Amino acid sequence: MYFNFKTLKSNLVIAATAGILLSSCSEPTSSQEREKEVVVEEISAFDPALESQVDSLLALMTIEEKALMMHGTAKFFSGGVERLGISEMAHTDGPLGVREEIERNSWSGAGWDTDSATFFPAGGALAATWNLELSKRYGEAIGAETRARDKDFLLTPAINIQRSPLGGRNYEYFSEDPYLIAQMVVPYIKGVQSKDVAACVKHYAVNNQETNRETVSTYADERTLREIYLPGFKAAIEEGEAYSIMGAYNRYRGTYLCENDYMLNKILKGEWGFKGVVISDWDATHSTVASAKNGLDIEMGTNIDDYNQWYFAQPLIDSVKAGKLDESVVDEHVRRILRVALNMKKTDATRQKGAINTKEHSQVVYDVASESVVLMKNAESLLPLDISTVKSIAVIGDNATQIHAQGGFGAGVKAKYEITPLQGLKNKLGDKVTINYAEGCKEKYLHWEGIQWFEKVPDNTPEPALIAEAVAAAKASDVAVIFAGSNRLVESEATDRKSMELPFNQVALIKAVVAANPKTIVVMISGTPFDLTEVKEVAPAIVWGWFNGSESGNVMADVLFGDINPSGKLPFTIPKKLDDSPAHATKSFPGTPDSVEYKEGILVGYRWFDTKNVEPLYPFGYGLSYSQFEYSGIKVEEKTYKVSDVVNVSVTIKNTSSVDGKEIIQVYANDVESSLVRPAKELKAFTKVSLKAGEKKTVTIPVKVADLAFFDDAQMKWVVEQGTFKLIVGASSRDIKGEASITVQ
Repeated sequence: MYFNFKTLKSNLVIAATAGILLSSCSEPTSSQEREKEVVVEEISAFDPALESQVDSLLALMTIEEKALMMHGTAKFFSGGVERLGISEMAHTDGPLGVREEIERNSWSGAGWDTDSATFFPAGGALAATWNLELSKRYGEAIGAETRARDKDFLLTPAINIQRSPLGGRNYEYFSEDPYLIAQMVVPYIKGVQSKDVAACVKHYAVNNQETNRETVSTYADERTLREIYLPGFKAAIEEGEAYSIMGAYNRYRGTYLCENDYMLNKILKGEWGFKGVVISDWDATHSTVASAKNGLDIEMGTNIDDYNQWYFAQPLIDSVKAGKLDESVVDEHVRRILRVALNMKKTDATRQKGAINTKEHSQVVYDVASESVVLMKNAESLLPLDISTVKSIAVIGDNATQIHAQGGFGAGVKAKYEITPLQGLKNKLGDKVTINYAEGCKEKYLHWEGIQWFEKVPDNTPEPALIAEAVAAAKASDVAVIFAGSNRLVESEATDRKSMELPFNQVALIKAVVAANPKTIVVMISGTPFDLTEVKEVAPAIVWGWFNGSESGNVMADVLFGDINPSGKLPFTIPKKLDDSPAHATKSFPGTPDSVEYKEGILVGYRWFDTKNVEPLYPFGYGLSYSQFEYSGIKVEEKTYKVSDVVNVSVTIKNTSSVDGKEIIQVYANDVESSLVRPAKELKAFTKVSLKAGEKKTVTIPVKVADLAFFDDAQMKWVVEQGTFKLIVGASSRDIKGEASITVQ
C-alpha cells in the first residue's frame, strides 16, 4: 500500500517591519509609506492541510511500527514503515557540507567514489559576514546538496554560544552574541528547508563545552538561560520554523537534555509551540519512559549493537504493554515524525532532487568566504598588494598548504576540491610574480600514554631549520605572507583546547620573518580566538581567514591583491589574555566532571568586557576595510515610544575613500534606568551597506522597542521598563560613532 500525498501550501499573512536590515539602505520613507509596506506574504513551513493525513497514517500503525519510527536503525538512519510507503529517515552531518557516506553499521567510510560534496565555510565564517541574504543562499545550497545525496535530516546549523575561547567546536558555532545568532539562523533554516530537507538545529541547549560533555550538568540562572542561551533556538523555532532540533549530551540543572521536561516540553514544545521532532545527539539517550514522557521524539546513536534493544525499541513497546507508558504519548511522538516527513515531501513524487558540486554552489562558497574575511590590522596601508609592483612573494606556513574539509573528531566533508592559500596565489599570480614557498613550522603534537587521538596537544618545540628557511625566503622576496592559525585537529569536537597559545611555535616564526622583511602579512586560518598579543605588536598587517570552504585559497588571494575589499566583522571578542574572558575570569570553565556553573551570568563575551571595562585585544564586531567610512546624522524620529512601537534609527554614512566597500552598521542598546543590572550595551540591530567610492547614503535601521526587554525571573516574563534608553551606533562594540536617546512609556 503506497501513499502519495500532494501538499497544499497555505498562505499566512504576517506583519513585518518595513525596511528591515538588508533592504534598509534606501533613503528614509515617511511613516505613511512604511505603513503601506508592513504586510507581506509568507508560506508556513508546516502545512495545516497535512494534519488529517498525519492522523490517517498514525491510525494504521501498530505499536511496533510506531516504536520503529522513534529510534535508529543504522548509524545514520531511523525507522520508517515500508507498508505505508514511508522509507527510513536518512540523517547526515553538515556543519561544513554533506558528510561522506559511512558504512551502515559502523563509523568507517563506505568507500564510495560518488559521495564528494562542496566544502562550505564554517559557522563562524558565515556569521562574520553579518549578511542575511548570504545566510539564506548558504542554506539553499547545502540543502540542495543534502537532497542530492538522498538525505532527509541535515544535522546543522550549530548555534551554541561561544562561551569560552577554548571551546573545541567554536569554529562550527556562529557567535558569542544571541542576537547575531538569531538573525543569521532564520534565513539559513528557511534556505535549507526550501529544498525539502529538515534542518536539525543543535545542540539544545546550554551545551557550551566539549570537556565532560556527556556527564556535566550545567547550572545557569533563569535570566541567563533566557537572555543568552535560548534566543537563537527560539528564533529558529518561532521564525525559522525548523523541522527538527537536536537534544544535547549534557544535563541541565541535573537532568539530561534528552529527557528534560522543562527544556523540551515546557519551553520548546509548550512556550514556543514547536511542531517538529526532537532528535537525540548520538548516544545521548539514557532512558525509555523518562525520555518518552519528557519530550524526546527520535533516539539516535545509542551504543548498543542490537537496534531492537535501544531505549525506544523493544523497551518502549514493553513499557506501553506493561502500563508504564501510555500509548498516547508514543502517538504524539510519531505524529511529529509523520508531520515532518510529509512537510518535507518524504512520500511525494514532487519532492526536489537537489544538486551537488555545482558551479552555483561554488559561487555561494566564494561569496560567503569573500564577505567573511576580517581585516584586523593594516599599518601604512600595506594591503592591498599591487600586482604590478610586487615581483616576488614569500608564502610561509603549514596552513599555506593545509586542507580543512576534514580532520579532528568532528564531521567533515569529502570535498570535491579545496583550494589552498598557496594554490590560490598561484592561480592568481601565474608567472607574473615569483612565489618563494617555505614551510616555516611543522604540525606536530605531544603524545603520552592513554591519550585519545583527537585530544592531541600541539607541540611548540622550536624548529630552527624551518624558521631559517622561512627567513631566507622572506629576505629574498618583496613581501611575505605567513599563513598561521590552527587546523581541524587543534580545533575539534570532543575536546576543548588547553590554552589560547598559537600552536607549532608560530609566534617565534612570525617574529623572525617580520624582522627579516617588515612587509609581512599574517593570515590567520582559524575559527576561534588565539593569543595574538605579540603578533599584533610586530606584524604590520593581519587578516582573519577562517576555515572558509572549497574556494578559500582563491578568496584569500583576491583579498590580498584587492579584488575583494574585506567587509567581515568579528562575531566574537578576542581577549588580550584568557583570564580576561568571563568564563575564565570567574574560574567557572570547565567546572568539574559533574557540574559547571555559569557564574558570569548574562555578561558573556563583549557584555563582560564592556561592562567590566576590560580592554580586549580585538572587540566584538571589529573589522577594517580598504575603504574609510564616515558616520553622521545619527537620530531617531520621535523622543517617546510605546512597547509596541518600532524605533527607526537613521544614520548617514559616507565612503570617503577611492575604493568601493561595504560597512556593517551596528546598533546597541543601553538601559539607562534599569531596575536590574544590565550590560553596558547589547546588540539590537545591524545592517550591511554597500557604498561606492565617495558615495553617501542615509540608512534607516529598525529597532523593536520590545527587543529592549530583559527577562525578569521573579515574574518569569520579559519586561520593558519605562525610562530612558540609549541607542548606540558603532562600527564595533568599542568603535562608537554616536547615539540617540529615547524614552519608553
